[in-house]
Amino acid sequence: MTAAAKKIFSYLIKAAILVLAFLFIYNKFLGKNDDLARFEKLISVISRGQVIYTLSAVVLLMVANWFLESLKWQYLAKKLTRVSVWEAVEAVFCGLTWAIFTPNRIGEYGGRVMFLPPRKRIHGVFAMAVGAFAQNVITNLVGILASLWFLYYFLNLSIWLYLGIAVLSLAFLTLFLVFYFHIKWLVSWLDKVSFLKKYHRFFDIMGRYNRHELLVVIGYSLARFFVFSFQYYLVIHLLLPALPFFGMIITVFVFIFIQSALPSLDLLDVGVRSYTATHLFLFITNQQIAIIAAVSSIWLINLIIPAIIGSVFVLKLKFFDRTA
Repeated sequence: MTAAAKKIFSYLIKAAILVLAFLFIYNKFLGKNDDLARFEKLISVISRGQVIYTLSAVVLLMVANWFLESLKWQYLAKKLTRVSVWEAVEAVFCGLTWAIFTPNRIGEYGGRVMFLPPRKRIHGVFAMAVGAFAQNVITNLVGILASLWFLYYFLNLSIWLYLGIAVLSLAFLTLFLVFYFHIKWLVSWLDKVSFLKKYHRFFDIMGRYNRHELLVVIGYSLARFFVFSFQYYLVIHLLLPALPFFGMIITVFVFIFIQSALPSLDLLDVGVRSYTATHLFLFITNQQIAIIAAVSSIWLINLIIPAIIGSVFVLKLKFFDRTA
């Protein structure tokens, strides 16, 4: 392929990514969106200043959330190449643009690693997988512990059934944590699969992180979890100020845990989130419209706005750069 043909093809790929992203965004946001309309109606009876302060705080927390993810990505990528903080920010936001129209956000991997040198991009997918694993560890750890509290207080389970669930849950958490801090085991198992062994140079990156480094990645993941949990608290408290803090935040933890386990597409995800949240929050409130509105607004702020920002960075991608 000639240099001119590569350049044209690169432009076409970028254009296709941007068109797909904005078509999905238009369909779910600029088109008819009943959930966001409900949110506007609900906040119309709340003090304007309170709404502005709360939503400003939620937007700032969105920035903090993705900045923490950028720092985590920079930390993980240092095993491959030197990445500045700004380059990490660009990569994360670009990945979010790719993620919104791909199942289970798989496009986020492609969008992010395109900012790495070509020869490091496949390695980058596995480095990113370590970060995703850490985030899952935290989501499962906090989510399962919160779920045990939720089951105890809201569901009338027999003591033996509850103890059985608790033992199995804690055993699962223990195995999950042990496996994360011994992720080298996964590399060893992959090496034993004959047709995968030849790709050792790619997935070997997962085994290069020592326990201290894995703990740092867990720290970033924990910080992110509490940032977006606090976002939910702020918006729900704005709409339903009478809800008690502890019951609400525990329910938010359980909601995030359940949501993380469901397959989804970011642009269709708001419907899944709303359905899950309304049924879960029924245990503490019957104000379903407020819960749907809260979930929809967080979805918009945390995923759609960053995806729009990330579209700017898509234009910087180099699909055929041969530099090492």
